[in-house]
Amino acid sequence: MRSQPSKGLVLLSDKELDKMRRVGRLAAELLNHLEPMVQPGISTQALNGEAERWTQAHGATSAQLGYTPPGHPPFPGSICTSVNEVICHGIPSRQQILKAGDIVNIDVTPLLEGYHGDTSRTFFVGNPSPSAQKLVQVTHECMLRGIAEIKPGARIGDIGAAIQAHAEANGFAVVRDFVGHGVGRQFHTEPSVPHFGQRGRGLRLKPGMVFTVEPMLNEGTYDFRILGDRWTVVTKDGKLSAQFEHTVAVTPDGVEILTL
Repeated sequence: MRSQPSKGLVLLSDKELDKMRRVGRLAAELLNHLEPMVQPGISTQALNGEAERWTQAHGATSAQLGYTPPGHPPFPGSICTSVNEVICHGIPSRQQILKAGDIVNIDVTPLLEGYHGDTSRTFFVGNPSPSAQKLVQVTHECMLRGIAEIKPGARIGDIGAAIQAHAEANGFAVVRDFVGHGVGRQFHTEPSVPHFGQRGRGLRLKPGMVFTVEPMLNEGTYDFRILGDRWTVVTKDGKLSAQFEHTVAVTPDGVEILTL
């Protein structure tokens, strides 16, 4: 999500966390279901169609389909498919055929019993270059390092500092304008969770907070541009970008990943 004002901070009850666990598992299972389809020759629209079919078959709907934040037209897909230089919000298309050597981030958000499960992974199409594989590996490591910082009393800045340090130590840039976000009954709420920052800064974490950690790393600069569809975000220099995302809950003694 792009950094912008959003609805206020919500602490979820135990009953609400149970619902978030259910929809989080469903989101993870959807990505597991799509993974074998990520092969050379498939269109991103075919992935979208199967995601929509599977989501409905499991009693849920896609929160992304028709989502209309300020300044955007309704999102036309049930998932986001961000290929190679696309940082985020890639729109599925019949014309976009995956090729051997591509990388593709698939971002899903099923809506079940009024709650959102938000997660994404970057997949290999065939056997990408060693540099692409390193980018994807380090991005995943960055997400996990950020999550490892989460516990009551920690600060939002601790998450971003851990991500930024690992990304930059490996020669990658952290995208600044698109951040993690609170999630629950609403798709996007407070807190905003930047993937860069300083330790000891920002909001103090409390049990019951639920939000996403979703770092986007670029091979080159973190600068971006938005295409004419007003959704697709691409690297300004045309180099590769990767992303991973989990929804997490702050617990009394640490953190729980809800989208495993």
